[in-house]
Amino acid sequence: MNLKYRRILLKLSGEALMGELSYGIDPNFINMLAEEIKKVYDIGAQVSIVIGGGNIFRGVQGTSIGMDRATADYMGMLATVINALALQDVLEKKEIPTRVMSAIEMRQVAEPYIRRRAIRHLEKGRIVIFAAGTGSPFFTTDTTGALRAAEIKADVLLKGTKVDGIYDKDPERFPDAKLLKRISYMDALNRGLRVMDHTAITLCKENNLPIVVFNIKKPDNLKKIVLGEEVGSIVN
Repeated sequence: MNLKYRRILLKLSGEALMGELSYGIDPNFINMLAEEIKKVYDIGAQVSIVIGGGNIFRGVQGTSIGMDRATADYMGMLATVINALALQDVLEKKEIPTRVMSAIEMRQVAEPYIRRRAIRHLEKGRIVIFAAGTGSPFFTTDTTGALRAAEIKADVLLKGTKVDGIYDKDPERFPDAKLLKRISYMDALNRGLRVMDHTAITLCKENNLPIVVFNIKKPDNLKKIVLGEEVGSIVN
């Protein structure tokens, strides 16, 4: 099958995994997510994933109560490992071989992140979930997504959100917010649009890596993007 993007990196926030819950992992949502990932896996896409940990713990939460920033960030990284293992379990129940690779070594639950091994897993038809961020504090999982995508030479960075793309202002607060279908890296940076953090966008710009922001909750959106349909917003 002709795919526009053969090797993808899907970036998901930890908050997305909450689904309709106020904390933790919503079993219904993570199952739906796995079904959407399976659709692109079944048509031959090489799939890698970065998940945040905000449904369990975010580094900024810790710093807001006086915790050391580095310690809080490491706690956030560990939260991403929990989410990665949960998604791996659901995917493997659907008979999709999946590997979790952690930037913080924890051999009992995940492989250590090695770039060449990650690429080999993808070539062998395994989904790879990158956990524990970059392994260093002071970096977001957005930056992790951009970094890993560049390292594995992904064709695109897909950011799954709960809205239909990039807007000129918050669509949940402003009914007249306009969807921006296409925008340049520099415009996204200069206008301060909440696409990804500045480090992540700059990394994508330097590596000519397009970013597609789309609604992960709409069935078939992920598959449509991989097949080349215009869904959501693109930054390039």
